[in-house]
Amino acid sequence: MTVVADFKYYKNEDISASITLPLTESIVELSHHIIEEQKLHPYEEDDLLNALENFVYSNNENHNDKQSNEALNITLCVNNDEDIIRYWEKQFKEETVSYGDKSGSSDSELFSTAYHKLVHSGIALDTMLQVEQSYAHDVAKLIQQRDEQIEKLTKDQEDMMNKKLEEVQTGNISSEEINNLEQMHIEQQSFMLVKWISKIDTLKETQRREFRDWVMKLLEEHQRTITLQSSFSSPSSPAVIKTFPPITSVLHETNDPQISSLEESFTIHLGSQMKQIYNIRILSANILDLCSIPYDTSNNEQQAQRIQTALALYTNDLCGTVLLTDINVDSMGVSKDFIEEASKSSDFHVDSIDKQLDIIKLHALDARSAENYTNTGSKKKGLIPGDVVITKHSNLCLAHLVFHMMVDESLYSSDMNSRHYIILAIRNIMKVCCSYDITTLTIPLLLGHEMTENMTVQWCTKRAELVLKCVKGFMIEMTSWGGSELKNLQFVVPKGISEEVFNSLATMLPSIFRVSNPLVFKVK
Repeated sequence: MTVVADFKYYKNEDISASITLPLTESIVELSHHIIEEQKLHPYEEDDLLNALENFVYSNNENHNDKQSNEALNITLCVNNDEDIIRYWEKQFKEETVSYGDKSGSSDSELFSTAYHKLVHSGIALDTMLQVEQSYAHDVAKLIQQRDEQIEKLTKDQEDMMNKKLEEVQTGNISSEEINNLEQMHIEQQSFMLVKWISKIDTLKETQRREFRDWVMKLLEEHQRTITLQSSFSSPSSPAVIKTFPPITSVLHETNDPQISSLEESFTIHLGSQMKQIYNIRILSANILDLCSIPYDTSNNEQQAQRIQTALALYTNDLCGTVLLTDINVDSMGVSKDFIEEASKSSDFHVDSIDKQLDIIKLHALDARSAENYTNTGSKKKGLIPGDVVITKHSNLCLAHLVFHMMVDESLYSSDMNSRHYIILAIRNIMKVCCSYDITTLTIPLLLGHEMTENMTVQWCTKRAELVLKCVKGFMIEMTSWGGSELKNLQFVVPKGISEEVFNSLATMLPSIFRVSNPLVFKVK
């Protein structure tokens, strides 16, 4: 629908033009046409152009408003709402990509289906784990070379700096030259680190692409022959998959794979009428040991855990772990060690941990709305204590998702209550578990990963009682949330805890929860 509007030049009312709206031609060309037709002076071009732009903009707005009102009046007069809904539903599906019907499965969906079929085929599982081990060995070898070169560069720089400092005392060199040397050393370190990061990322990306292609070809061969042959080779070479030494023997720093023997397991019943059965476990361990990468083929327990993780990857029985961190996520402490652990091998199913954290930091800037202000009136931006970010993994042990919970110094306070932000964050985590098929969750019982001086027996007992009672309340509340059930809970206490304190915490658990005890009949 078009309309014709009469334009009059405000500086000279004798100059006018009829303009068809909405305007399809360039306003600049229209102004030149009026100047030529009305024989105006060239210096009036800017004023005429501004007048035309204001006129077109104002009349376009009025024209659009009039059309909108007419369409709205027609809609209000129609009694059949279903026809209107069907009309707009069709428009959204045809014009908007996010609402349109999918024409086919994506590459990720096809790969996940192929991997799930092969890993549950029985015959292909060992072959796939050997391929993953060979790739992890290559990454570990590259990481070892990186660490050796950086260590050698650091030592050479320290020796050079010590010699130059000796010359400063004799007056042969100035402090400015020392500063320039230090700046050069920093640049050398940065350049070498970036070079190795690029090299390792390139290797991981190549491995990811080759592994996914190999899995698809493996599935095609499996479907053709039904029985997999043992002669399948690694995607990285035409030779048969090699047997590599354990990853833990390649890296300099390793975690102790042996979990502490301080451990108790319980089966509990919750609910008054419809009782639900849950498995609860309390143990003393380093939380990183529970999700470290188990590629040591000589350790049967670790291999069993790795197999269990692979089998549950594309199912509705996922595993989650709660990790405490500061608002920078990857700056220090356990979080930094966890990121190093997750980076030791390629992740073939999801983005790398570094890429996921980059995306999180990018979106964290908009995490707070414009209306959310602090008491001082300044706007909050980014992550704050109590926020939780989630990373996904397929190359860890018994952890498909990690909940990174932001904490601060109030974590060690002795007057924490059930309304504290950490307790509320645990509730939100458990709610996410019910919504996304996470049936096993690991929680730090004392809300800390290491023992500190303030963690006395009384403090540990009070903190554990608070966490256990709140988690029990959330578990009862889960029945109204819908979704999957959080069937397995694992409470972890720091590895340095004394046996006496651990036994007191383990004794507290069945007193808070209702433990399922068998009924024993004695024969008379």
